[in-house]
Amino acid sequence: MTNEVKRPSFGASLSTFLGVVGILVIGILAFKMDIHILLSLGLIYTCFMAKSAGFTLDEIFDGMADSVKKAMVAMLIFILIGTIIGSWISAGTVPALIYYGLKFLNPKFFLPAGFIVCCITSFATGTSWGTAGTVGLAMMGMGMGLGIPAPAIAGMVISGAAFGDKMSPMSDTTILAAASAECDMYDHIKAMSYTTIPATLISLAGFTFLGFKYTASSNMTSQDVVILQETLEKTFNLNPIVLLPILVVIVLSLMKVPSVPALTIGTFLGSATAVIFQKVSIVSAMDALNYGYTQATGIAIVDKLLLRGGIQGMMWTFSLAFIALCLGGVLEKAEFLTVLIEKILLNVKSNAGLMLVTMISTIVGCAATSEVYLAIILNGSLFKDAYTDKGLRRSLLSRILEEGSTLVGPIIPWTTCGAFMAGTLGVDTLKLAPFALLCWINPLISIVLGYMGIFVPKEDNVAKKVA
Repeated sequence: MTNEVKRPSFGASLSTFLGVVGILVIGILAFKMDIHILLSLGLIYTCFMAKSAGFTLDEIFDGMADSVKKAMVAMLIFILIGTIIGSWISAGTVPALIYYGLKFLNPKFFLPAGFIVCCITSFATGTSWGTAGTVGLAMMGMGMGLGIPAPAIAGMVISGAAFGDKMSPMSDTTILAAASAECDMYDHIKAMSYTTIPATLISLAGFTFLGFKYTASSNMTSQDVVILQETLEKTFNLNPIVLLPILVVIVLSLMKVPSVPALTIGTFLGSATAVIFQKVSIVSAMDALNYGYTQATGIAIVDKLLLRGGIQGMMWTFSLAFIALCLGGVLEKAEFLTVLIEKILLNVKSNAGLMLVTMISTIVGCAATSEVYLAIILNGSLFKDAYTDKGLRRSLLSRILEEGSTLVGPIIPWTTCGAFMAGTLGVDTLKLAPFALLCWINPLISIVLGYMGIFVPKEDNVAKKVA
């Protein structure tokens, strides 16, 4: 005989949420514990609270399974990014990008120029993951070769990648946010532009300032750059044709080919390029898919850039995302977050207050479920009637859903997006987050303008369009 399943009380929901947050905050700040262990402890605690609410272990495990199933494509992409990094380094693709980039890029303008390139790429392809795994990967090598700190480069890449993922009509999060808020997609994009354009310009100015700052203080000398270029030239065949794998993946993304087949094609094209142009054996090319590039040059500055990748190189990230998804699945199954949000909504009176609660709820939902998509769907469903009741346009809701998820998700360490970015770019999330300027400037601008009553669109007498 199983216990009767009932919706948790507000007190139980609040205790669960604060317990998980407490475990993470105290463990990270006070004890410097590994985040995998902290999330596992949070998962155990949440399972205990769900069991206390009347859920059986089978139901709790079903919640975990449902969450992982929803993110299965993302989990596969983790593996494929590991293989693609290993194959592209072996192929000479990444070394060639670094080599030619060092020849033509001005170090002072690398960060703002890279930001613009990432914005354009992500807008054209509609994917932040694809941008980070292709152009972003190249930017990391070039920027580090110029002596710019890796966290600053990674923050720039994520900012540019998030721009297109948020604004492109081809982005799945753009489509999902409009659908969840039940508004026209182009009204949604128009609403986002009011806060995204000023935030992008401020971010561009910030990256320009950082570019001059780091160029002036860099320990990298022209001799270091020469050594790096000469070592790459001696180690790899840098014929421009080795750039073919990355060009093919970018073209496939523009053609809206799904990520899994596009990255698979890019991986094996990279391996073929390694065999043909770098003269590595087929066995070595296949080993690089699992273990990454392992052929040390003996030059520290070069090895730091190249000795990475492979499936095993993504296992830290993969396991982190898996545990976080299980935690999010239990929180969603037991409706802890839903109970909290519904209670809070009863006390929200002003339009600006509703916007702030929506933003916070979306960020918390993203952190709790570890998935941008789940946060958008959950909060779109919970808040859409509240916006209608206050006479606010649904495009305002869809805008805030994107600002609290698509932008903030990449700088939360345990979300699938945050873990992916950290694993792909090779920089810890907490180190790169301050440099992901667009990801926190845009939400701040949105809330400030909300309290000023600016860009808070009201519903008129025209019937709402449904995406």
